[in-house]
Amino acid sequence: MPMPDGCVRVDVDAKHGVATVTLDRPEARNALNTTLLVELDAAYDRVLDADDVAAVVLTGADPSFCAGMDLRELGGDASNLGLDFCTRLWESPTPVIAAVNGAAVTGGLELVLACDVVVASEKARFADTHARVGLMPGAGMSVLLPHAIGLRRAREMSLTGRFMGADEARLAGLANRVVPHGELLDAAVKLAREIAANDRAIVRRMNQLLTENSRLSIGDALANEAAGFRRFVRGELDPSSVEQRREAIIEAGRRGSGAV
Repeated sequence: MPMPDGCVRVDVDAKHGVATVTLDRPEARNALNTTLLVELDAAYDRVLDADDVAAVVLTGADPSFCAGMDLRELGGDASNLGLDFCTRLWESPTPVIAAVNGAAVTGGLELVLACDVVVASEKARFADTHARVGLMPGAGMSVLLPHAIGLRRAREMSLTGRFMGADEARLAGLANRVVPHGELLDAAVKLAREIAANDRAIVRRMNQLLTENSRLSIGDALANEAAGFRRFVRGELDPSSVEQRREAIIEAGRRGSGAV
């Protein structure tokens, strides 16, 4: 079910529970302006909490993923909207896969960092150019980049402003995998379908738990998980449903390899 918009395209595959959201401002390398961000927020109103969507793929119209903030609107509504949207994306329990088809620069990199999984085209490039252009970050760069690749790599990337290629991004932990450019969207959608095929309520809660625990010390995170598990076992666990799913997994394994 395609849902075209001026700067954002949304396609919902209700059968498989996957929505694909495409930044569609290729003449400006999908730079973030007020119009695009308003439409992007509206698109996520449609998909993030929808019953027919269990996973989301976020990508850009070729040749770029997102060139960052449109500098002509810097300091206005677009800057605040960018921060709000990246925060919303990071905190959403619905898994979001970034399918990075080209350059993801500064604000575009912050969008990538706010996603849960990153699949990169061989043509993908990543950069934080705040220092190059004389700006301070405001949508999570100083927090989410070190979280993804470690503090020392993040310092090098942010303080130099240099670009990181797809393979280096995978080795650094910024991208989960790199695929041929022509296979990018199929690979990201396939991954989203794998996620959507699981228990959707558990996927959302597990994703939310991972986000919560990323903010905590190891001790507090372990306690948080344990408390959630106790609540689940006491009030929601259905052993028969778990057993049925376990048997289905075993059977699928037997069909695929002849053994569990």
